[in-house]
Amino acid sequence: MTAPLSDIRVLETGTLLAGPFCGQLLGDFGAEVIKLEDPGKGDPMRQWGREKPHGQSLWWPVVARNKKSVTCNLRTEEGQALVRRLVEQADILLENFRPGTLERWGLSYEELSKINPRLILVRVTGYGQTGPYSPRAGFGSIGEAMGGLRYVTGEADRAPSRSGISIGDSLAATYAAFGTLAALHARERTGRGQVVDSAIYEAVLAMMESLIPEWGIAGYRRERTGPILPNVAPSNVYPSADGSDVLIAANQDTVFRRLADVMERPDLPADPRYATHGARGEHQAELDDIIAAWTRTVPSSKLLSLLHDAGVPAGGIYTAEDIIADPHVQAREAVITVDHPELGPVPMQNVAPRLSGTPGEVKWAGPALGSHNEEVYQGLLGLSPAELADLESRGII
Repeated sequence: MTAPLSDIRVLETGTLLAGPFCGQLLGDFGAEVIKLEDPGKGDPMRQWGREKPHGQSLWWPVVARNKKSVTCNLRTEEGQALVRRLVEQADILLENFRPGTLERWGLSYEELSKINPRLILVRVTGYGQTGPYSPRAGFGSIGEAMGGLRYVTGEADRAPSRSGISIGDSLAATYAAFGTLAALHARERTGRGQVVDSAIYEAVLAMMESLIPEWGIAGYRRERTGPILPNVAPSNVYPSADGSDVLIAANQDTVFRRLADVMERPDLPADPRYATHGARGEHQAELDDIIAAWTRTVPSSKLLSLLHDAGVPAGGIYTAEDIIADPHVQAREAVITVDHPELGPVPMQNVAPRLSGTPGEVKWAGPALGSHNEEVYQGLLGLSPAELADLESRGII
């Protein structure tokens, strides 16, 4: 089966995560992603991550999977000339530099669209391409704070927390990929490309549910509430007899009645304090105490079995080890193994979402720096081996 984006060529010039994760998503569904990296050192993501067996990043094989690595010094006129030649044969240019950087390099959308009117320029930054904050340096963590996520994450009695992953970068990249697909669809009608402007703080803000109208209309400010959502009960983490925590979400009326049946507490849904969603929200803490008193008497495996059989949404709180070992994850191949020349078999998350007719695929793990120079520069641009050697000797590639 042909992947849905197999006829799309992407030039990825960004570094770290926000831009490259967008490239990963496009590559997962078959786009040819040519990643332009600085000669000699490449994307810093090659070095990121806590664990580095054989001196290799374990993040790089994932975020650079399905990509072709080509070295190109974008700060030189000759490197910029190579980009222009590549743009002639590309559908998308993806970048996440500070606004104005491409313009200083003579690679503005105005200039590039003259070369290729069908080009789509995807720009991922902290604050977007316009506005008073656009020139600022912006990492994902700052976007998470400005977008409202950090303030509501964590426990009420301590400073705001982070989610444990670079969620701001990944959200901006996901929205960038979505915008890219919309721009590709629009190009089918207009014949022209456009600019996709994805700001980290706006991608985070877009996920913040009713936070804005709650304040603007009702004057209500969401606060940090730990593992619960205020007035949504029961939905919490509860202890089991063997010390494992179990997440139970039974806030809908019918589901709460099922939970009460499992607990052998038919009195609970009959009690006016717990009979409706609103009432349970008002008495959230005491209801959680009642449920926790029951769950801590039941071992976690039995507890989950009882809840699943009764149709009550529940689950364990998984570590990476739990994810890999889970039979459902295994049955759906949500975690796959990809061969790597130095690391050997590398387990990583599979492509999401799943398409029934033209699914995505992980063809290879993140490549070595410049490993596709010959394929791209000779095969695509027609440079001779001598020209390639000359560019390499002068640090252009």
